[in-house]
Amino acid sequence: MIKITKVYSDKNGESNFEDIEIPLKNDGEIGFLSDKIPVKELIFRKVKSRYDYDFHNAPQKQYIILLDGEIEIETSLGEKRAFKGGDILLLEDTQGKGHKTRNLQNIERKSIFITL
Repeated sequence: MIKITKVYSDKNGESNFEDIEIPLKNDGEIGFLSDKIPVKELIFRKVKSRYDYDFHNAPQKQYIILLDGEIEIETSLGEKRAFKGGDILLLEDTQGKGHKTRNLQNIERKSIFITL
């Protein structure tokens, strides 16, 4: 299993976290693989060390793979979680009140967006 944190909007427009798992199948010598997931684009991103983005929505449904650094995401309900390099997020809060994101380390942070 691969663990992913989903950020989504509920029926009231509030952003929430949900922990999900992607099942993997044994594919022998090459390791364990998930089923294929159709994607649109791959985007590389780097943000400044003082990145602190107030409430916003995801521009589209997308996976974010953090390559380094550490961030905090806060939902509209006030729940906060920290994520670090290697963590995977699924952002689905394209409508509603959105979420906040800020760097927890004073470094330029790199990530990959995979749009769905």
